[in-house]
Amino acid sequence: MLKMENVTYIYEDKTVALHNVSIDLSKGKKIGIVGSNGAGKSTLFMNFLGLLKPTKGKIHYKENELKYDKNTLSDLRKNVGIVFQDPDKQIFFSNVYDDIAFALKNLKYNDEEIKKRVESAMFKTNICDLKNKPVHFLSYGQKKNVSIAGTVAMDQKLIFFDEPTAGLDYSSRENIKNILNDLTENENKTIVVSSHDMNFIYEMCDYIYVLNKGNILDDGETQEIFLKKEILDEASLEEPFLIKAHKYLNKPIYKTERELFNIN
Repeated sequence: MLKMENVTYIYEDKTVALHNVSIDLSKGKKIGIVGSNGAGKSTLFMNFLGLLKPTKGKIHYKENELKYDKNTLSDLRKNVGIVFQDPDKQIFFSNVYDDIAFALKNLKYNDEEIKKRVESAMFKTNICDLKNKPVHFLSYGQKKNVSIAGTVAMDQKLIFFDEPTAGLDYSSRENIKNILNDLTENENKTIVVSSHDMNFIYEMCDYIYVLNKGNILDDGETQEIFLKKEILDEASLEEPFLIKAHKYLNKPIYKTERELFNIN
């Protein structure tokens, strides 16, 4: 659905945030975008979402070059969404139900359809008990779930997640993993995840792009890329624990810690 071809993006202060970047989001169902601070991940997301327009290069949407007219961008918003790192950037209403329903009301869905979608989204994100709770009483993790529910309710085909597990405790991180897996495995969505947590990326994603100072260093299947220590070192990224266990303890390559420790 979305592809970036030789995209360069230069800010007004002449900062080159992206340089000749090509990314094909059809290469996986769970794609990771990894890189250190300042690598260009946020700028990349904003270009894919049509919020920024490339200085050079093209964004392809539905096999055609993306146009920046009202109708095309409106169609893009219906099919492609984002969940920001800071949930407060995405929460606008004081009541959980109304906040999740916000975008649907703007798109003029009828009340019955809105109710159906909102309740389904709350069930999928495990927040049914928060339906009428004021947002300012929620924990950070609960706010994360509300922001995800708002995107789930839109039923978009492709969703970007910016640092989805940042600032969360173990239980909340596991909940986010379950939600993302459900979106891809049961809802047939494609997700694109940016994170500094390489253990999370390794377990979650099936394909990754390594971004460094606005350039793509490498891309490929997750295990293949994480076995290239020279690439990780250049991008200032840590090896995932399970890759370390394989390389330095001679363990087989496992996808999850549960497999390594044989936990059912």
